[in-house]
Amino acid sequence: MQPEQNAQILHPKVVLGVAAHPDDLEFGISGTIATWVKEGAKAYYLILTNGNKGSDDRSKTPEELTATRRAEQEAAAKILGVEKVFFCNYDDGTLEPTPEVKRDVVRIIRQVKPGVVFCNDPTVVYSASGMINHTDHRAAGMATIDAVYPLARDHLSFPELYKDEHLEPHKVKTILLNNFDKQNYAVDISDEIETKIKALAAHASQIPDMESRGEMVRQWAARAGRLHGCAYAEGFLRLDIPI
Repeated sequence: MQPEQNAQILHPKVVLGVAAHPDDLEFGISGTIATWVKEGAKAYYLILTNGNKGSDDRSKTPEELTATRRAEQEAAAKILGVEKVFFCNYDDGTLEPTPEVKRDVVRIIRQVKPGVVFCNDPTVVYSASGMINHTDHRAAGMATIDAVYPLARDHLSFPELYKDEHLEPHKVKTILLNNFDKQNYAVDISDEIETKIKALAAHASQIPDMESRGEMVRQWAARAGRLHGCAYAEGFLRLDIPI
């Protein structure tokens, strides 16, 4: 799907990426994050699970893997210029869009007050290319969409966040959804494709063969770029929320 020609180009002052696992945002939005940070935006990450199942190494305990993946995420975020990474500690593979998870997302939205929020599209179960969307990705996407609208904007939703933590409601203007097959907006990341690759390489526990994975990511970005008229791009399903 081509982007709308009259769609206003996004130049957010604050952006929040919400994802299930360390490395999800590097695959999905890191070129965009690096581009916007260079333009002066403040970027934040919220990672909902501890990633404690994502390994074939039988010598590693879940606790060791959690520590490794958290350190990798911090390193990747530093490469991109992310201001701060917020971590929750839900177990990998068990995430659900519960009120508790939604409250965690609302808390961070009210703290950092983003104009743009990124998450996975929870309606995507699989792609025409054969990709199956991880159950945690779908849960994270649903929790984030619900947090954006209406929970973060309504003062009577999770009133304890206002009463106990003094967090004012916040209205997010735009959601960018990671959707494998449907996209109506793109960000030109031609100047930051190598930054994206470098950030991905920080996740060494997840990407043992960075050369082949990096080439795959370049091909994805080049394909999106051809659709949107640039060398490399990241494409999204964009939702602008009436305020």
